[in-house]
Amino acid sequence: MNYEFIELKINDGIAFIFLNRPTKHNALNDEIRYELINALELVSNDEKIYSVILTGNGTSFCAGGDIEAMAKRLEFPAGEVAIKGWKRHQEIQRMITLLHNMPKPIIAAVNGPAFGLGADLALACDFIIASINALFCWSYIDRAVIPDGGGMYFLPRRVGVSTAKDLIYSARRVKPDEALKIGLIDRCSEPDDLLSNAEKWANTYKDTAKPAFMLSKRIVNKSLESSLEDIFSQSNMALGICFSSVEHRISVEKFLTKK
Repeated sequence: MNYEFIELKINDGIAFIFLNRPTKHNALNDEIRYELINALELVSNDEKIYSVILTGNGTSFCAGGDIEAMAKRLEFPAGEVAIKGWKRHQEIQRMITLLHNMPKPIIAAVNGPAFGLGADLALACDFIIASINALFCWSYIDRAVIPDGGGMYFLPRRVGVSTAKDLIYSARRVKPDEALKIGLIDRCSEPDDLLSNAEKWANTYKDTAKPAFMLSKRIVNKSLESSLEDIFSQSNMALGICFSSVEHRISVEKFLTKK
């Protein structure tokens, strides 16, 4: 597929996905969302790719939802606004779910402002590395709406309930130093080194056993909503798959050979 609003580069097993509407600060409209979903599905199913990096072209990571598109939606007949909004949000949730459930490590390299849905895109990834030029803001309340990209699920899990409430209720802007302190991001970087540092991080997963990673991620993603017994039950089933995998056999044989 030829992309217009997404740039996809694959380099030695690492997929770089660039949001590519720099003149609009990579704001998400229907077209860029469709292309991002397509790119995420493609890299998810490509066995040669072992890590993914999501970032933005230009000076911004993602400004959130496209305000011009919001204005157009308000022009729909009153009886159509709700159902059209519901359909659109099914696609937003599909996009966020693809990020969250990506069966390989995915790193958000936040190169600039990440507002609203853009901030939620970063949260849906496994890890966040941010440029010192980054800025985070859950700006939904400024548009009299609520976070619709998973922010109310992901944010409390990163920063705690009280801090999440503060960020959502106030829509205040968070700089990288505070973001690192409260656990909103995992690492900071100089702007010129952001992608290379993200790539180095992604490379650490090059030799990670894929079945073990996929199963571990699936269980950890559900751990905060599960009891210890549930986690044990899921782990038992996952271990059965791991024990029969080629990767497990090779790793044991390598260890015994070295010993």
